[in-house]
Amino acid sequence: MSTPPGPGPTDPSDTMAQWRRLDPRTLLVQCGWLGAPLASLALTALATGGRITTGAWITLGAIAASFAVITALGLIRWARTEFRVTADTLTVRSGLLNRRLRSVPLHRVRTVDLTASPLHRLLGVTVLRAGTAGSGETGGGLSLDALTVAEADRLRKELLSRAGTRAVTEDPVLARISWRWLRYAPLTFWVVGGVFVVAGSLYRALDSIGIEPWKLGLVRRAFDEFGASALWLTIPAALLAILALGSAGALALYVENWWQYSLEWTDTHTLRVRRGLFTTRSVTIERARLRGVLLREPLLLRAGGGALVRAVAGGLGNREENRRRSGLLPPAPRPEALRVAGGALRAPFPGSGAPAPLAPHPRAALRRRRTRGLLFVVLPGAAVLAGLGAAFTPVLLHCAWIYAVVTTPLVLWLARDAYRSLGHGIEGDCLVARSGTFSRDTLALQRDAVAAWTFSTSPFTRRSGLVTLTAAVAAGEDGYHIRDLAAADAPGFAAAAAPGIVDEFLVHPTGRSHRPTGRSHGPSDRGRR
Repeated sequence: MSTPPGPGPTDPSDTMAQWRRLDPRTLLVQCGWLGAPLASLALTALATGGRITTGAWITLGAIAASFAVITALGLIRWARTEFRVTADTLTVRSGLLNRRLRSVPLHRVRTVDLTASPLHRLLGVTVLRAGTAGSGETGGGLSLDALTVAEADRLRKELLSRAGTRAVTEDPVLARISWRWLRYAPLTFWVVGGVFVVAGSLYRALDSIGIEPWKLGLVRRAFDEFGASALWLTIPAALLAILALGSAGALALYVENWWQYSLEWTDTHTLRVRRGLFTTRSVTIERARLRGVLLREPLLLRAGGGALVRAVAGGLGNREENRRRSGLLPPAPRPEALRVAGGALRAPFPGSGAPAPLAPHPRAALRRRRTRGLLFVVLPGAAVLAGLGAAFTPVLLHCAWIYAVVTTPLVLWLARDAYRSLGHGIEGDCLVARSGTFSRDTLALQRDAVAAWTFSTSPFTRRSGLVTLTAAVAAGEDGYHIRDLAAADAPGFAAAAAPGIVDEFLVHPTGRSHRPTGRSHGPSDRGRR
């Protein structure tokens, strides 16, 4: 993807393409880092009653010096960064002493992402990232920060049109935001986990400016009153307060992430997702790189009849970038999620109609989940409480047996639910796999997207006759697991789901390896084995 500058044949169209520069407002964007230290300095001044210490003045001087240096470097970077789009490539050159020339063939551009933070939006600019067929953990795409909104939108259309997409007269809209879906926002992790994440971030921020939260008068009074009251009242009240704060935070996060959300086919080959309130995002995915769809149903969301949809596509960057950019639908009613998933696949999603039932997994998979739950959840907790009770107070001994009595049926129920979620099958052109209990995921993956199979076992799974089958895919998470299949059935299923990869390893009853003669094995097949 990255090519050093050098002599080569010149395309007449390349010489006519003009080099363009980023918007000058990118210099102001690069100064956004000033917000954190200046806010920290302001909080310190407030906490000390407006008295600026010598250390604070030193910090302020360091900020001013850093500002001057970074502004100078930003000016040089802006002056020495140029890009152009020719008939075949997107090229970016940058650097002062070490000049760098990066060139991406347009036929490899698979996604175009326009992202604007609140600062970008305030300045009227946005970030364009072109993901390619090779964008993965190495981050093979090109980013341009920052362009005007009009220029970025024009460049997005230019890249996609030259990559070979064809526009249609009417945009088929798959989904738009419905604020009735807000009721699903509290049924996510953030309703509880978000409160502790925010509390931890606030603690680190206060600690970094020299303020110990536990010594603040408000915090100390709250803990004193909490300990002086009846615990059977204060503990439920604290839990309700956490749930209320978490629900409010989850609603706010839902609105910020999915404001003005829309999912539509902008042409015959391009799927576009637009969303965001403060930070706006527009992700464009080429249909050729859309390898499948993942229907995700976290436990609470599933209990409320909801689900969300993610794309399995190439060119979305590394795992973290893929997590942020692959969302096709926010938490919404499950029928809506099935409809959107089918619209993205342009085929009925498994479970939306009357598909063939998924193949169940052996009962050994249920025993394995029960055993793991008892060994890794019930036994350690009960043992720790019992040990502390023997060492300190008999009250904890009662807590140990109460913990075991309460968690054992819960663990067995979760193990049963995890086993019932297991399933795999083939529906048309898609491989279907389902698993999970805390998050039940149903994957519909194009069979021709499977590049390789991995069979994984451990001493315990081998004894139980189980194997985990992993489909390697140049998209999404790079690999998707079908857990705890019967070891005798896994090779046959892999051969049926993606012919040509493991066929030569299948064995006839005669003991000789068999390779089907009805399929022609070309270079692409040899590369997949």
